[in-house]
Amino acid sequence: GPQLELALLFYFQNFRRVYMFMWDQMSGSSSSASTGDGLSVGMIVAKLDAAPSTKQKIYQRMFEHLGMGDHTVVANIIVTKMGNNLKFWPEEQDIVGKTLDLFHDMAGGYSSSKLLLTLDTVRFLAMHHTEDHFPFLAIPGNTRHRTTFHATLTRLLLSPNGEEKLGLTFDQFMEPILKILTHLGAMSPQELRNENCRRPLIGVLRDLRGITASLHNRKTYSALFDLLHPNHLPLLAKVADVWYDQTDVIISLLRFMHEFCHNKANRVNFDQSSPNGILLFRCTSDVVCAYGRRLMATPQPPPGDPELYKKRYKGLSLSLHVLNSALGGNYVCFGVFELYNDKALENVLEVALQMALSVPLDDIAAYPKLSKAYYSFIEILFRSHKKTVFQLDTSIFMQIMTTVHDGLQSSDATISSFCANAIDHLTTYYFNNQGKDKLEMHALSKHLAAQPNLFSSLTATLFNLLLFGPPQNHWAVMRPMLSLMLASESSFTAYKDHLLSSQSPENQAKLNETLNKLLSDVNRSLDSANRDRFTQKLTAFRVTARQFLTL
Repeated sequence: GPQLELALLFYFQNFRRVYMFMWDQMSGSSSSASTGDGLSVGMIVAKLDAAPSTKQKIYQRMFEHLGMGDHTVVANIIVTKMGNNLKFWPEEQDIVGKTLDLFHDMAGGYSSSKLLLTLDTVRFLAMHHTEDHFPFLAIPGNTRHRTTFHATLTRLLLSPNGEEKLGLTFDQFMEPILKILTHLGAMSPQELRNENCRRPLIGVLRDLRGITASLHNRKTYSALFDLLHPNHLPLLAKVADVWYDQTDVIISLLRFMHEFCHNKANRVNFDQSSPNGILLFRCTSDVVCAYGRRLMATPQPPPGDPELYKKRYKGLSLSLHVLNSALGGNYVCFGVFELYNDKALENVLEVALQMALSVPLDDIAAYPKLSKAYYSFIEILFRSHKKTVFQLDTSIFMQIMTTVHDGLQSSDATISSFCANAIDHLTTYYFNNQGKDKLEMHALSKHLAAQPNLFSSLTATLFNLLLFGPPQNHWAVMRPMLSLMLASESSFTAYKDHLLSSQSPENQAKLNETLNKLLSDVNRSLDSANRDRFTQKLTAFRVTARQFLTL
């Protein structure tokens, strides 16, 4: 029964960890001996000369007793068993999940992955990764396992000599998936929204996400992009438009998009003459706009609805993550859009801002995944799209600054550093462009005139966090301090006077001395050497001041 299968998988996983891992280390390191590193060669020789470890001896004795042969035979038995599990236990999600985890872990090892490429079972899996041969792919409860399954097969196929050993090219491997995409892409929006399309859509998007997750360089990423563009990418925005209210479909779509836009290891790197980076961003813009506009037109669930995150915020935060990946991926020259009157960037920033600002401040703080997506988006806006932020209405601009002020005090260091960086981008820009006749500066000056205490409240919060806040936030809050002090010297003076007035006369003298040390040798510039010097002084200031300051 299932219990016996799970027990076997538990044994196989431990066998892989102990025996295959040790064998893996030996083979893996001996391959690196060719790098010529004297030290590592010595270590490897010592390793190979050493007698097998006690654990390895135990396994070798066991293989002899069972009349099995060496570890390659044993690995073949394990992989064949895994193939049978996927074929004959499709309904048992636990067995399918643990089998695929084992397969994924074996594919991750240096020598175990080489060994897998020589096995017939793996060749069969790579050539027949469809529901007809593996019924587990058709079970709705197994959708997340499809991602692992395709990620592992792609990893093996694209490993050195993988295509040759499996007798299959990447294009041939993609054929069944492209066939489904072609079929779905030919449908009208009404046909696409048919219930019969739900499972194929979720399945194909999960498969694509797994495949994309295993592309680690420019060559393999470009191969997938060329297969999807131009015939299949338009389908994605169509899906976002007609399935926006069905969480299972929309989450599968957005998760694939998040992976597809993510420039890990600089893999999204097209030729200088290629428009693909802009085309990828346009596709992302279409998906986020289609979903965002639909979501904004849907009434908010009532407050206190236990399904609020699932119904609304999960898709909203994922679409912000997708956009963050595209905006921060460094593969698009964003100035091109305005220059050629292309609305893709303007539209997506507008929709994303609407989505972000529709979330009440309490909810941003209440859902950690949502707050990370929100603050990451705000930080990217202040870093690269200042014109868009500064040209907002003052009330909206101040709403954003209130959330930034709030996030700065978050106990999560990631969020406080997003907020600190956003403040740094704002104050650096203000300091560097004071007195210049720029549209952005006029807009920013208008906001500051309407809210003159913005910089002083940020200064007070940053210094209070530095002096009295928890240690995990210190590095984050130090970043914008110099730019803020230079942008608004009066704010720093006011805070200094306030702090001095709250201390005893004896402490006031000490505080004056430490503040003078902090400000000595600091220039009125924001070059990195000056910033670094000031950061070191801030650390010393914090340590000294905390010894005598009273709250």
